[in-house]
Parts: sequence; C-alpha cells; structure tokens
Amino acid sequence: MTPPTVRRATCNLCEAICGIEVTGTAASVDRVNGDPADPLSHGYLCPKSVALIDIHHDTDRLRTPLRRRGSDWEPIGWDEAIELVARELVRIRRSHGADAVAAYYGNPVVHSLGAMTHGTLFGSLLRTANRFSATSCDQLPHQVVSYLLYGHQLVLPEPDLERTAHLLVFGANPLASNGSMLTAPGMAKRLRAIRERGGRVVLFDPRRTETAAAVDEHVFVRPGTDAAVLLGMLNVVLAENPELPDYLDGAAEMQAAIAEFTPEAAARFSGVPAETIERLALEFAASPAAACYGRIGVSTQRFGTLCHWAIQLLNLVTGNLGREGGTLVPDPAADVRRTIGPGGPLGRRRSRVRGLPSFAGEFPAATMADEITTPGAGQVRALVTVSGNPVLSTPGGHRLDAALEQLEFMVAVDFYLNETTRHADVILPPTSALERDHYDLVFRAFAVRNTAKFTPALFPKQPGAKHDWEIF
Repeated sequence: MTPPTVRRATCNLCEAICGIEVTGTAASVDRVNGDPADPLSHGYLCPKSVALIDIHHDTDRLRTPLRRRGSDWEPIGWDEAIELVARELVRIRRSHGADAVAAYYGNPVVHSLGAMTHGTLFGSLLRTANRFSATSCDQLPHQVVSYLLYGHQLVLPEPDLERTAHLLVFGANPLASNGSMLTAPGMAKRLRAIRERGGRVVLFDPRRTETAAAVDEHVFVRPGTDAAVLLGMLNVVLAENPELPDYLDGAAEMQAAIAEFTPEAAARFSGVPAETIERLALEFAASPAAACYGRIGVSTQRFGTLCHWAIQLLNLVTGNLGREGGTLVPDPAADVRRTIGPGGPLGRRRSRVRGLPSFAGEFPAATMADEITTPGAGQVRALVTVSGNPVLSTPGGHRLDAALEQLEFMVAVDFYLNETTRHADVILPPTSALERDHYDLVFRAFAVRNTAKFTPALFPKQPGAKHDWEIF
C-alpha cells in the first residue's frame, strides 16, 4: 500500500485562500490541516477547508455530461454534449440575435484559474449584452466606487490590519467571513492583536454578530441608514480638520453635497445618538493610523454605493489612504487589474425591461427573470450558467425558477444537479478543485499581505474528465 504523503495547497472555497496541508494517497484524501508556513494564513483553517475532502469524494458530484430527457437524465459523451450545446446556441443566435443568449457566472468562477482564463473569454465571445453574475448580489457598490474614485473596479484600498491602531467597521462580520473583499484569514486573531497592542476596534451593525463580541465598542444602527452616519462623521471630521490632503480633487463640491448630514440629522435617520457619532468621528480622525472598512451589510442596501463612497472619503480626508496602518492597495505578483482593463463604465447600456444600468458589461442579476419572461426583441431564449445557483442565491429566486422553464435551451457548467442546473438541457461537469492546478488571480489583489502561491493539481483527473478551461 502506498503510504500517505503531505502536500501543500491553497483552499479556494472562499476569499480567505488559506494555506493547507493535504494528507492522502494518489487515490484519496485523508486529512486537511492548516499550513503554519503559509505567510498569509499562518496555519489558520476554517471548517470549509475540510469540506474539500467531501467534495472530492462526493458520490453526488457529476463526473460525466448529462442530457435532460423530460424529467429524466441520461449520460452522454463529451463530443456529443459539446456539439449539442454549440449547435443550439448558434441556432438561437441566428434566429433571434446575440442578446437572445444570456450568461450567468457564479462565485466559484473567480476561485478557478481555468474559469478565469477561459470562461470569461468564452463569455465575451458570445457578444451578448445580457451578462449577469453574482457580483451584483453582494459587492457591486465596492467596485462602482473603486472605478469612479480610483479608475479601476478592482483597485480596493484595504485596511492594513497588521499595523492599524483604529479599525472602524460598518456592516461586516469578519469573524464569520474572514474578511470578504478583504483577504485576511484568521480575523479573530487579527482583531485581538489590534486591541492587544493598544488599538481600538469599533463596529456599527444592527445585529449582535460574532464580530460584535470581539470589538471594543458595538454601536447598533437602524438597518439601511449607515450612509447617514458615515456622512455625519465626515462632517465632524471636516469641521475639525479643514486642511485636507493635497491629493484630493473636488473637495469643495464634496463638502457642499454632504453638508446637510450633520450628526443631529444622522441621528434622526439612524437612531445613533449625535454625541456618539461625533465622538467616534473625532477618535477616528485623531488616530495616527486608522482604517474604515464596510462589507455586505452596507453593500446590499438601498444606499450601498453611497455607503462605500463615504467609507472611502473617511479614509481619504483623514490622510489614511496610502498610510501604513491606514488603507493600502495590494500589489499582487499576477495583477489581474492589468489584464482585464478598468471595467466600467457605469450605465453604458440599460436593461431591456427595467432600464437598469450596466456596469463592467453586466446587468444586475435581479432582472434576469424579467429578460427571460418579457416578449420582444432581445428576449433571452437561451442561458449559459457557470458554477452558479442563481435560483437559490439571487433576489426573487422563485421568479427565476419559473422563468427558466420558458427557455428554449439552457446549458450549465457545473458538477452538481441543483435548484438551477435541474432546468438545464445539458450539464457539463468540470473537475474538482483538488484535480486541477490553481493560482488565485483575484483575492491576492485584496489581501492584507502581498503573497504568491501556485498549487499544482493534487490528484490526477479521472479518465474522460475535463477541466473547466478544456470545456470552454
């Protein structure tokens, strides 16, 4: 019997990209541990990493293409499956135009090297305006603000957690997420380290989260009113510190635009006392190294983009952008920002049914069902989904579930039969994470340390299997 070996790898199931040690043979995985030598995660591991074993061995994971026959499924060969998909997509394009074919990309795309290099190119070759992704469900405000302020949707100044003296958090639960749009595995230890070296961590959140138990001060805020609090804090800072950094352009217009949001006005909106808003703003401004960070609670709300603009402004007007212990832009070895272009612009197109603006070549996923069910020129009649389950994960999933039944054709690149892929005519399953090479092109651009790590495939793909790049 072949003795088990230990190989180093990276968990690619979430944004934390923890370093792992995988123990097993050529045929099986026995154990997944944290890698203490990893310079980013330092041995930290969450329960998700252990699930890599479950996925690799899961008997429900699809390993051959499937074709739907009524309510039944039958396995078919790769050549037949890809020929069928190509023929149907071409037929619908020729009959109804390029926009009749839509594409939806799920979160796992950015966790796969092959999907990033080939799947996104495949999407552009469809030449359809009807492109959707998980981006519009959780982090689009981040990217819009980065594009408008810094010229690129993926230029995200990140809190310098290892040197900051004051961390101000809005609508985030990093003890559960390990960051999110901030790659920082082991957040409990990182927050504890800030406090142990004499710093402060302050959280605004309407809910008593896991993170709330690990901060110096938790301020309850009425849901959806964070923008008022942030603008109130800005007004306090500007009143006390009229001298602004010389790298700011348009400061006078900004001050005029937010002037009405005094702490007293913000208190009426948010339920946070004006004196609390003023005190916390002055503490933030007085710190020699401070960083403000917001995440999903201030992204998935009516004023999400305004929240993220105000967060960036707090860091900007206090001189914390580019300051050690403030917010810094990561410098990854493989910089995806240089290869994909700046993204944007905002509103180049409007969606056919609801007139929603596009950003970075995509429409909000919330209108996907409208585009399928509403007759007229440009109606979506075919859909390509890539490693996503939008019936379960996007707004109004029940409407999308019903809408998918109306499609003339649907293909899913996915290795599970789920709430979305069950509507597909063909499912094309790629290899699992442990069977393919990996280098993270996205989340090292959001990380609190500049690191690089390539993970060769830990196990050979099974005979007849295809990697996602081969499928595309």
